[in-house]
Amino acid sequence: MKNYTTDKIRNLGLIGHGSEGKTTLTEAMLFSAKAIDRLGRVEDGNTTTDYDPEELKRHISITSAIAPLEWKQYKLNVIDVPGYFDFIGEMASTLRVVDSACIVVGAVSGVIVGTEKAWDYCHEYDIPKIIFVNQMDRENANYTKVINQLTELYGTAIAPFQVPIMEGGQFTGYVDIIAMKAMKFKGSELVEIPIPSNMEDKIEPIRTTLVEAVAETSEELMEKYFSGEEFSEGEIQAALRDGVVSGDIVPVACGSAVNNQGVAPLMDLIITYMPAPGEHGSVTGKNPHTQEVVERTYSTSEPFSALVFKTVVDPFVGKLSLFKVLSGEITTGGTVYNPNKDKTEKVNNIYFIRGKKQSGAEKIVAGDMAALAKLQSTMTGDTLCDQANPVIYETIQFPEPSISLAVVSQKEGEEDKVFAGLYRLTEEDPTFTVDKDPQTGEMLISGVGEMHLEIISKRLQNKFGAAAAYKEPKIPYRETIRKPLRAEGRHKKQSGGHGQFGHVWIDFEPLADTEEEYEFVDKVVGGVVPRQYIPAVDKGLRECLPNGVLAGYPMVGIRATLNDGSYHSVDSSEMAFKVAASLAFKKLDQANPVLLEPIMKAEVLVPDDYMGDIIGDLNKRRGRILGMNPKGNGQQEIVAEVPQTEMAKYATDLRSMTQARGSFKLSFVRYEEVPGNISAKIIEQAKQEAAQE
Repeated sequence: MKNYTTDKIRNLGLIGHGSEGKTTLTEAMLFSAKAIDRLGRVEDGNTTTDYDPEELKRHISITSAIAPLEWKQYKLNVIDVPGYFDFIGEMASTLRVVDSACIVVGAVSGVIVGTEKAWDYCHEYDIPKIIFVNQMDRENANYTKVINQLTELYGTAIAPFQVPIMEGGQFTGYVDIIAMKAMKFKGSELVEIPIPSNMEDKIEPIRTTLVEAVAETSEELMEKYFSGEEFSEGEIQAALRDGVVSGDIVPVACGSAVNNQGVAPLMDLIITYMPAPGEHGSVTGKNPHTQEVVERTYSTSEPFSALVFKTVVDPFVGKLSLFKVLSGEITTGGTVYNPNKDKTEKVNNIYFIRGKKQSGAEKIVAGDMAALAKLQSTMTGDTLCDQANPVIYETIQFPEPSISLAVVSQKEGEEDKVFAGLYRLTEEDPTFTVDKDPQTGEMLISGVGEMHLEIISKRLQNKFGAAAAYKEPKIPYRETIRKPLRAEGRHKKQSGGHGQFGHVWIDFEPLADTEEEYEFVDKVVGGVVPRQYIPAVDKGLRECLPNGVLAGYPMVGIRATLNDGSYHSVDSSEMAFKVAASLAFKKLDQANPVLLEPIMKAEVLVPDDYMGDIIGDLNKRRGRILGMNPKGNGQQEIVAEVPQTEMAKYATDLRSMTQARGSFKLSFVRYEEVPGNISAKIIEQAKQEAAQE
């Protein structure tokens, strides 16, 4: 692929709800541009951008994939983004680097939650957009319904640039509203025909609205409009383009990706109306050494800087870091500086990536995208730059994981292989984490949803040949006591030779604050327990704390006061007093022991319409509603405190209750006593598990 100047590059993300045809549209664009010689099908598992074994098996996109193509002296870097919500991190990384987006909407399904989320993300990232109403070949396709839905949600920004021609329920062509031409599909060609007379009433108001929008862009055009003069096609295009780039106008096109109809006209609209890199504004970062603001433009004359937006880990090829050049240019053979890690990296090979295929490149200019192989320290979200002119850009903001499972190796002895593979997968996917729970000792993996974690397991098997098993994570319960107790611990053993003797009286009492684990007080007088054995008593108690007397959970909130005891001048030892202390500890089952559970603060963000359902559900989960905060844009934040055990599958349940429109964050608050009826079940289960071990 030849090098293009920045003004001839278009970086476009294909986004929208799952199964609306984004991958098929990418394939049709590649085929129309002759970048591939055969039109692949998702169902056949032979598309360019779906190549992971799980993608082929499930017929869905799991990771975003870049597909560069050349069209009429322009280069389009098309990024096919998964539509399923478990892979929302792929949307975040893509929208951080594209300059425009194409929201793909199904002509039958219309505007659904994935469409709304795609629009909201574009608004959040301030990205110009175009809408492609796909699947016009399907029965019950209804372009007018889609336009009405879009207009109801987003108002006058929605601007149909095309209107489909339907003959006998079949999609046969479209009317270009700007050029006022009708185009009909004839095989793989488009031929101009007269505008059907039965469409004039439909087209006229759309055309009028567009012309009025053009007139409002400048005083000169407004005067021309009021004087009754016609705008030229060039004037209309220029004015509309300004509106599209600013985000005030969102063009709508139509077609059928599976039949490759309307795809070439869509690419024409993209190169005509979508901005080149930098056209929508410069980029700002900070000098990593002075923290001063640094502004860069997409110019090859400026020092090199780039943002790594994706990492691909291959056990055979190694690591590929996909990046977008934000200023200057990069060539093979040199070095670049990573200010995030304060390391330099060698630039051995630069590749253009199309799906899973790579082709070598010598130079990448500002605005273009490519990949570097085998960078040692660089991760997704890192900046690369010229060391003499350092800059660090804001990293990519990924959604936080919302569901966790405990993970173990399926096969004994493969633990290292499993966890090494999982850690490698975190390099590819920042929405996936692997951590050890310091309280339960379990290894936990966390992700966006159940499908996300299921696919992680499959990819671990496919890429690294390691099999992992998942289970529900243990809840880190605690135990404490509710009343004081004076306990005796007496250890005496005589069996020939040296005996063992240790004897203590300990007063146990609950601490007011269960956040304090344990407090030891020495009130021994008169040497009834010699000074050298008192630390052994403390140590003996500390060793008992991890295994409580109720269900084997760690004990907290206890003060132990050693105030009496006795010893033997020959048989007493540190070990004997440790055992004596543990015997006293075991009597805590008489101190009204209770189970404590972790309480989490839940911040749930949902549209107004779902408020009642969500509050009712949180109440069923033993939650306490603390308040509600309006967040604008029809969103409400519900703040509640809920036991951790009740929130295990909340990510899945919330998605179901809100049609994936809700989100939430959890944070630990404190421990509280478990209600008696629930406590009895937990204790019984803990005893059964202990008996099985």
